[in-house]
Amino acid sequence: MNDEADITRRGIMLVLSSPSGAGKTTLTRNLLEQENIDYPGKLALSVSATTRAKRPSEIEGVHYFFKSKRQFEVMRDAGELLEWAEVHGNFYGTPREPVEKALAEGRDVLFDIDWQGTRQLIEKMRDDVVTVFVLPPSAQELKSRLVRRAEDSEAVIAQRLRNAAEEFQHWNEYDYILVNRDLDKSFARLRAILTAERLKRVKMPNLNDFVGKLLTELKGLTP
Repeated sequence: MNDEADITRRGIMLVLSSPSGAGKTTLTRNLLEQENIDYPGKLALSVSATTRAKRPSEIEGVHYFFKSKRQFEVMRDAGELLEWAEVHGNFYGTPREPVEKALAEGRDVLFDIDWQGTRQLIEKMRDDVVTVFVLPPSAQELKSRLVRRAEDSEAVIAQRLRNAAEEFQHWNEYDYILVNRDLDKSFARLRAILTAERLKRVKMPNLNDFVGKLLTELKGLTP
């Protein structure tokens, strides 16, 4: 018996948030890679729309949906975005249509967004959203990770730490908390969260029909 053929389910929106340096991006990348090895096509990273200029290495529809400011405003005003924000003078947002399509087909969508975007998703689609907040084991370790990356100046690192102080205050708005002391253990816990949420009965809209079929078959097997 093919379980997926008999029990269809609606997909979930798995949201990861964290301050810079806590390990969210690595966890997101590893989850996508491993899931697509084990369950090809079942998990995809949400692709945002943006008004910033396309870089030479970027592909339309893969890295972003590139829009003019006017196109973005039309989408926003028409309710076609699940969440949006202005960052450094450019707009970023999540188009509703591809997410809705994936969920209806039983595929899961992974989001790498901040607490403000998460709030917007929850307001619009609470029943579909599962949220995870990633914390560092200590403030000193967070700073050390930012320094080890060797990507930012001291001023930028200081700003990231100030931003982290604001982000930390929203941890209790999330369904799950991961304290990322050990990357492998955190990754295993993240996969366990995804597996558990996939198995929830509420995500299987035709489960009643499936159980009814089992009962009918059972009656045929009993004298």
